[in-house]
Amino acid sequence: KPVMKKTLLSLLIVSALVLAACGTDVEGDGPLIVYSGRSEDLIGPLITEFETLTGIDVEVRYGDSAELAATLLAEGDATDADVFFAQDPASLGAVAGLLSRLPSDVTQLVAERFRDPQSRWVGTSARVRVLVYNTQQIAADALPASIDDLLELDARIGVAPTNGSFLAFVAAMILERGEGATLEWLRSLDGQDPLDYPKNSAIVAAVDAGEIQAGLVNHYYLLRLQAEGAGLNAANHFFSAGDAGSLVMPAGAGILSNSDQAATAARFIEFLLSDQAQTYFSEVTFEYPMVEGIAPAPGLPALDSFAPPDIDLSRLAEVLNRATDLVTEAGLL
Repeated sequence: KPVMKKTLLSLLIVSALVLAACGTDVEGDGPLIVYSGRSEDLIGPLITEFETLTGIDVEVRYGDSAELAATLLAEGDATDADVFFAQDPASLGAVAGLLSRLPSDVTQLVAERFRDPQSRWVGTSARVRVLVYNTQQIAADALPASIDDLLELDARIGVAPTNGSFLAFVAAMILERGEGATLEWLRSLDGQDPLDYPKNSAIVAAVDAGEIQAGLVNHYYLLRLQAEGAGLNAANHFFSAGDAGSLVMPAGAGILSNSDQAATAARFIEFLLSDQAQTYFSEVTFEYPMVEGIAPAPGLPALDSFAPPDIDLSRLAEVLNRATDLVTEAGLL
């Protein structure tokens, strides 16, 4: 944790100078209530920093993004939540009808493809789907250009079929290719006899240990492992064919339409897009920043160098359940 503490200290000093003039006045009498599908380990330090800089109390309810989305739908207009901070656009899309339009000075900070077309949520950081591989067991010139080429790779592959990011990847494939082609691809993947893992970090550790040769994950898991001094036998391979294998998945946030602290909530989201928070995402969590001018972690290709599938990320929510059905039908679950 020393790197995180050092980074936060320097960011706090810069942030204090930037936001000191904003004052500490807030709407309402209660704390700003945030439903967060992002874990406390990841964003807890940012919440604390926001409270320190602004004097605004924040009460966070942590949980799985999909489960929190279901809770918000059940609570409807009776919810106490002011902000939904989700791990993925599918969860945000599921509750888009409960979200209000964000101010244009907030949305314009983020590229159009990483925000809701109706400005109800905005991306705050992003992960890219990659193939992590063991550099001692797979030559770089043998790596696949696309997820279709992956089916021809002579290697034992790891997947996390119950993981939200894998299911979002399948949902993106449904939107891009249709259900029939997606099911065919999943059946071919199952025919390779992949090993199942509960989450991305377990796949990366298995690749590094040589238990498997490659695995489908999000890019930042290897960088986190390497920051801990491990992961020396592994590298990320970014697909170049511009299909669902290059899916860029933003985490994002939106304001509940019935919030009585809309201005404070907007201020919180604006903070997530500030230079100090975006630098935190880049340097501490190893995600891609969403705001122009903030560089990604060293060694990562530029975000605009990817050709992800041309889909509306908000629509992932429409086919997420069908993605689970197809993964099951293909035999991966």
